[in-house]
Formats: sequence, structure tokens, C-alpha cells
Amino acid sequence: MRFKRVLLKLSGEVLAGVNGFGFDFEAVRRIGEEIVEVARSGIQVAMVVGGGNILRGREMELLGVERAQADYMGMLATVMNALCLQDVLEKFGIPTRVQTAVEMRQMAEPYIRRRALRHLEKGRVVIFAAGTGSPYFSTDTAAALRAAEMEADCLLKATKVDGIYSADPKKHPEAILLHRLTYMDALQRQLEIMDAAAFSLCMENAIPIVVLNILTKGNLKNFLVHGRATGTIVSTEEECQNAENRD
Repeated sequence: MRFKRVLLKLSGEVLAGVNGFGFDFEAVRRIGEEIVEVARSGIQVAMVVGGGNILRGREMELLGVERAQADYMGMLATVMNALCLQDVLEKFGIPTRVQTAVEMRQMAEPYIRRRALRHLEKGRVVIFAAGTGSPYFSTDTAAALRAAEMEADCLLKATKVDGIYSADPKKHPEAILLHRLTYMDALQRQLEIMDAAAFSLCMENAIPIVVLNILTKGNLKNFLVHGRATGTIVSTEEECQNAENRD
């Protein structure tokens, strides 16, 4: 695969590091270094970041907060994470723009598709925050939507695990890492890659989904720049067959 532009989906949890909550600035710095190496290679990088290290809308709902209100609270958490990542990347000398689906002009630009594309063409990293701007949609769905709008070559879901396993490796030690899957394989096996709306968007627009461990040093660059197989790629049946023939 050759990449000109990618959409990186970062979970909020990876920013919390070993703390499990808030920010682990050493972890944030390491993640920033990984993104910087890719950006400096010439690949255009757009990002969507979650807010799970600060607040989860669904958890607030369980505490009695009305669902839409809880989701808006979660959107604000993603903005905090986006601003943190912007600061880290710019300290490394990478020009960055934050765009939010909910207007807050004192801190970030409103999301405008053509402006975001122009930023990417100029070599800036664009971080999309506040999800889709509407409640009832996850940041996974926001990532799939922005990947389609930005015409990204792939949606890279950066997590704390090495990829997609045949079963939960914590419960099933015999589970194996799956390196290639078709969209239909993933659906039939009921593998929890991302929520249904996000998955459907990627499948309908033939956007490959890559799941890898961003906490493993060099993983991001090895895959995007050097083409070294790592993690799991979910794509069309034709692409999977072509990859198998090459192997």
C-alpha cells in the first residue's frame, strides 16, 4: 500500500498511559514523536482523538446524565486532548491546526472541509475534535466520516493492542493475531473493530482500516513509510486476495 494521506484515530486512553486517567505527558510525547516521523516523511496526516481518558459520555449517562448532554460533555473532552496534542506536535516543529465540529473560535477553527484539505496540502497536521458535533455518534464514527471527507488512503486506528485477535487474548491465550481480514470476515466474526456506523462508512467507501499498537516504538512509521506488515488490515476481498498472491 502507498499512502499519500491518512486519518489517524487515537483513543483517549493511550494519552493516559499507565495512569488510566488524565494525561501521562511522557506517553503523549512518545506518541507525538511517532506522528512527527510520519509527517516529516511527506505523508499528510489528519487525526481524530477520543476523550476516554477524561470522560466517557456513556458512563455519564449511567450516572443519570441525559444522553445528549453526556455526549456533549464527551465532545469537550476530545477538544482538550486535541489542544494537548497540538501543543506537543508544534513543540517538535510540526505546524498543526485543530478544527472542531462545535464552534469555539477562541481555541480552534470550525470544521470546514475545504480548509482542512488545504491545510493538509500545505503539510500541516489537522486534528479534528468534538466528534461529529452531534450526540449519539462515537469518535470512531467521526473518524470514519472524516476519513471519507478527506479522501484518506486508510483509517489507522491506533490503540494499545497489537491488532485484531481471533478472540480476546486476555481470556483466550490461544487466540492468534489476524493480519488480514475482509470487511465481511470482520462482520461475520463479530469482531469489535469499531461501532457499526463507523464500520459501514469504511466498507461503503472502501477505506482500509488498520489496527495497530501505537505504543510500540516505530510501529506507525514502519507501516506507513516502510510498508512493513504490522497489526491488522481490514479491506476489500480483492485487496486481501492481491496481498495473499504477493505473499
